[in-house]
Amino acid sequence: MQILIVEDDVRLARALAHILEENGYGTDVVHDGATGLAWAEVGRYDVIVLDVMLPKKDGFSVVADLRRTGVSTPVLLLTARDAVPDKITGLDSGADDYMTKPFAPAELLAHLRALTRRQGEVLFEKLSAGDLELNLESHDLSCGAKSIHLSYKEFCLAKVLIANAGAVVSKDLIIEKVWGVESTAEDNNVEAYVSFLRKKMKFLGSSARIETLRRAGYRFSVNAEEDTSC
Repeated sequence: MQILIVEDDVRLARALAHILEENGYGTDVVHDGATGLAWAEVGRYDVIVLDVMLPKKDGFSVVADLRRTGVSTPVLLLTARDAVPDKITGLDSGADDYMTKPFAPAELLAHLRALTRRQGEVLFEKLSAGDLELNLESHDLSCGAKSIHLSYKEFCLAKVLIANAGAVVSKDLIIEKVWGVESTAEDNNVEAYVSFLRKKMKFLGSSARIETLRRAGYRFSVNAEEDTSC
């Protein structure tokens, strides 16, 4: 299960990620509302944990924009505010639940369990493009009856590319999504994992390809000529 954390307090964001990862959740962490909106629109998350007071775009605006674009991922708003009007604003914007800081880790986990139970049938378990299907629980990549297990970083890379099939994905965005916003990973790390993923796609006999676009990034294409360059 994958959770997107959008929190500008870096220490709190790290603490939230640590709590969730210790309890079996996968996490992505970003620190401003504009980036949070972009990741929420691109990724496939089970829940978004969203602070209200954020730079660039506040949490109320983020959740309202998500709902206008048809993103139905459950949103848990976090805020130091406890005034009733703020809670009403958040829920009216499209949030599913509301927690006031500070809170106990057990309370956070209980809210997340309730949200995922409530969401039920609309949670994404698989992501597909062309003849490939990525299982978001097992991290297996399948083509027809044949499948192969991906390492965690291969899985994260595949998720970014398949979710954006047909679109150009920059190396910078891949580094942020696969290694994290504070990572020291460089272009050669991306190139290595693209190569690993290409080999596994070839093993599966997939007709899909990861195209290299010079100075732009990569594009996952289901109707492309094979490109083995980095």
